[in-house]
Amino acid sequence: MRRPFWNAGIETLAPEELRRLEDEALRRQLAYLATRSAFYARKFAEAGVDPATIRSRADLPRLPFTEKDELRANQETHPPLGNYLAAPREQIVRLHKTSGTTGRPLFVGLTSHDLEVTHEIGARAFWAAGLGPGDTVVHCLNYQLWIGGLTDHLSLERTGATVVPFGVGNSRDLVRTIQMLGINAISSTPSYLVHLITIVRDQLGLEPRELGLRQGFFGGEPGLQNPAYRARIEETWGMRAHDANYGMADVLSIFGGECAARAGLHFHGQGSILAELIDPETGASAPIEPGAMGELVYTHLDREAQPVLRYRSHDAVEIVGTGPCVCGRTSFRFQVLGRSDEMLHVRGVNVFPTAIAAVLAELAPAVSGEFQIVLDHAPPYDFLPLRVESAAEVPAGALPALAEQIASTLRQRLFFRAAIELVPVGTLPRSQGKTARIVRSY
Repeated sequence: MRRPFWNAGIETLAPEELRRLEDEALRRQLAYLATRSAFYARKFAEAGVDPATIRSRADLPRLPFTEKDELRANQETHPPLGNYLAAPREQIVRLHKTSGTTGRPLFVGLTSHDLEVTHEIGARAFWAAGLGPGDTVVHCLNYQLWIGGLTDHLSLERTGATVVPFGVGNSRDLVRTIQMLGINAISSTPSYLVHLITIVRDQLGLEPRELGLRQGFFGGEPGLQNPAYRARIEETWGMRAHDANYGMADVLSIFGGECAARAGLHFHGQGSILAELIDPETGASAPIEPGAMGELVYTHLDREAQPVLRYRSHDAVEIVGTGPCVCGRTSFRFQVLGRSDEMLHVRGVNVFPTAIAAVLAELAPAVSGEFQIVLDHAPPYDFLPLRVESAAEVPAGALPALAEQIASTLRQRLFFRAAIELVPVGTLPRSQGKTARIVRSY
């Protein structure tokens, strides 16, 4: 019989015991940083804080935040891994890079210990979502340096599932591989599976549900927290779609994912990452409690190579639960609203690309769900120009009415004005990692 938890000892730990464990780990990690990381030794000195005086998570607001731009600049000044590298170079056994959708990518170094922690927590997430022995999962993320390829592959393997390392591209061969091997699960970005619908139907003359995929484990981009988007995938493929893979390459490849209850993403990083909630505008700390909204900030508790301290994710989230879940896990649950640094202000209204995606998903099958926000000048904005893919079945004469329907729905639901440019399905680039929704030409 399949056990309910990957690691019951940590996943069901009482909150007070978890705080004690994490405060001890925080003190060890800070002592390590103070002596091993030139980058953080300088930040401590500039802030006038002795890290030895930080005794618990309650003291963290005394310390400065770390921004990705700081790490980028540090790697440029101290190539290739920056002088926030805290382990000897000869102990680095693997190198990845971030996706680089919002700027110059970071190179991520990992020691053997870091990889062990990474795969252990990744297995927690995939196991909670339902993957395990007896499953054969084809992994369709980019294996070329992106951490979601090889590293997530090994986390999938850790659950005992059989993993097929397919990667991205050559979709026709992917379909043949699924058929020949009797594969019952897929790991990919959600947009890739939506893209695959067209390949299966138009090029191969099959219905997606005929392939026999019964489970999908998705991450790398938002989407599945939108019920209409998830329903489209599940109905088309005849599968259960899991939001199973939330993470950040420079923090931990995976540390968030759903359980069977689908009551938000469980935070699976207990004991290895300490999470804070802050107001993204002021940086002030906020309590992690149901209904709270803010930005998640992460501090490593057990990292050797490149630990980060109070690292701003720029992911805007809502906390949806903190008590024990019906599954028995005690971690807090959250949903991602969008990136706080991608939030656009349109005549006083805050607009996230993820919210636009949710509205477009409800308009399927008239639209594919793919879109871009095309900006040719800096803010302020009176309206947003949107390039939206229509479906192949929409006749040319119906396109003006469809554009007006999209604009009207966005105005009613999200309270902003959009100028819609419809383009044929397949026009917009599909993601091999994370889909960039905002295109700036200024």
